[in-house]
Amino acid sequence: MEFIYSNLQYPSESRKNCIEGVVYVRITIEKDGSVTSPTILRDIGGGCGDEVLRIIKLMPKKWQPGTQLGRPVRVQYNIPVRFKLN
Repeated sequence: MEFIYSNLQYPSESRKNCIEGVVYVRITIEKDGSVTSPTILRDIGGGCGDEVLRIIKLMPKKWQPGTQLGRPVRVQYNIPVRFKLN
């Protein structure tokens, strides 16, 4: 979450229209720790979903994969990303 919020840029269209809310994105963590298949589950509009996808695609390969019986396995995560104007 630290990586997401440190790189997130509030879309100008959302800022202009005072759009706030939470964008939900689903990602898959592969066996090697890489992030794949980002999918927006719920978008608030104004370019916020596109911004979240941009950040997810920039994520470094440093996630720990899930384990099952001592072996790495693919895992899906749902991540909420909050957009709030100050």
